[in-house]
Amino acid sequence: MNDRIGFIGLGNMGGRMTRRVVDGGLPVLGFDMNAAAVEAAGASLAASGADVVANSDIVFLSLPDSKVVERVVGDPAFLAALRPGVVVVDLSTAAPSSTQKLHARLLELGVEYLDAGISGGAAAAEKGALTLMVGGDSAALERVQPAMAHFATNVFHMGASGSGHSTKLLNNFLNAIALSATSEVMIAAKKAGLDLETVLAVLNSSSGVNFATQNRFPKIIHGDYLKGGLTNALMMKDVVLYVDHLHELGVTSLNSAGPVASFGLAMALGYADEISNTVVDAIGDVSGHVRLHDAD
Repeated sequence: MNDRIGFIGLGNMGGRMTRRVVDGGLPVLGFDMNAAAVEAAGASLAASGADVVANSDIVFLSLPDSKVVERVVGDPAFLAALRPGVVVVDLSTAAPSSTQKLHARLLELGVEYLDAGISGGAAAAEKGALTLMVGGDSAALERVQPAMAHFATNVFHMGASGSGHSTKLLNNFLNAIALSATSEVMIAAKKAGLDLETVLAVLNSSSGVNFATQNRFPKIIHGDYLKGGLTNALMMKDVVLYVDHLHELGVTSLNSAGPVASFGLAMALGYADEISNTVVDAIGDVSGHVRLHDAD
């Protein structure tokens, strides 16, 4: 008998992942505070998160942060609906310490809890080409991989509980560094009168190459901000989680000031709910109202 699939949190990423599973031929029972999001993803609407758990063998979570994850998983109705043998997969960006506590709590109920960090953004989710970094029991991971295969092409088992979310925070921090630093450089290039396409060609052939120079700014300089991905507020949340995680590990974070300042500026200037690529506009605003592209 095939495992029944449930999904809780069908927002920007969860909805796209659910759609991939549904389009792959697997029915999904979904719950989101926005019922329309469940319908849009092609899932059957559950009455609650506990209803998803009661009628699923594999439950995916895609929620905003650890506080929400703790509230959902710690709900007495959610816990009462769990049965031995169920696997819960947390696809959220969450604090590893919180993940480990939830893992221990659910293990007492005979339930495996996997933490699966995601990389690739909305575009990769729509193509089914996400990268997942997973912490937890390897046998549980093997069991859920057929369902994951509908939205992920690369799945790495990182080790024990919390290791997936830890890896996710490390990766996201480098992403934040690349995006914020490249934004500053590109504003400087614009003010210096340089041709931006040529600047990107140089960077992508030199030691300054990074994900932002290769995949973001070739679009941004023409006014396409690749909307649908991580917002500035969520990027800031991830950077703060990274700093907190490093504090727990006893590692000094000397490089966090740049992304904190950049995405903090974007939030202060009204870009909190805009895609994080607009951080370049925030830097441009305080640098003489500069835009990399010509206004329509």
